Amino acid sequence: MKKIVIALDGYSSCGKSTTAKLVAAALGYAYIDTGAMYRAVTLYFLDHHISLTNPKEIKDALNNIEIDFHYNPKTQRNEVFLNGLNVEDEIRKMYISNQVSEVSVVADVRRAMVAQQQKMGRKRGVVMDGRDIGTAVFPDAEVKIFMTADVDTRAKRRQVELLEKKQLVNLDDIKANLQKRDHIDSTRAESPLRRAEDAALLDTSHMTIDEQVDFVLERVTSALINEERTVNQA
Repeated sequence: MKKIVIALDGYSSCGKSTTAKLVAAALGYAYIDTGAMYRAVTLYFLDHHISLTNPKEIKDALNNIEIDFHYNPKTQRNEVFLNGLNVEDEIRKMYISNQVSEVSVVADVRRAMVAQQQKMGRKRGVVMDGRDIGTAVFPDAEVKIFMTADVDTRAKRRQVELLEKKQLVNLDDIKANLQKRDHIDSTRAESPLRRAEDAALLDTSHMTIDEQVDFVLERVTSALINEERTVNQA
């Protein structure tokens, strides 16, 4: 059966990554966490004191950044490697969350990451989650989902995630961070966060992860049936 691209876009802490991982596992597809790529760039920029107002510094830095995903059988997850170094835990910290939207808004950064993401998904059979997958990275994705949830629910979910990593962060600070990122991501000039016209809306405010996965898989099944029907009619 033909393999397809599944694009999950939406706001932070809506369950995108968890849903995407489980959908990919169910289908035997590759999972690509595009948000992690921007976090890795943010980490590199902070570590190397790259100025976001200096285009030459940014371009030179991007030429020295290599991002890979490697599956860790112990943790049973894909982990992010920046120039050969495992940075999975570091990029999830709050100080990265506080800076990632400012880095992501830079046009050269977005173009570089989009090019890498398109290369990763060229052979199809991938599940990608992010902000602009269905609008900029893979506008021809066979399945597009736009995920949202109310900000209070998202803040509580994010706090739980941080606590699991032994990071204690005030709920109001998390909420403020999410609202700031929402604004920056939705208003940036380059590939803003928005729902693609043909994307199904998925509000996860009162849904379990299993319900979210089922929602996506139902649309995948429909897309695959339509693809098969199209092939047979050709």
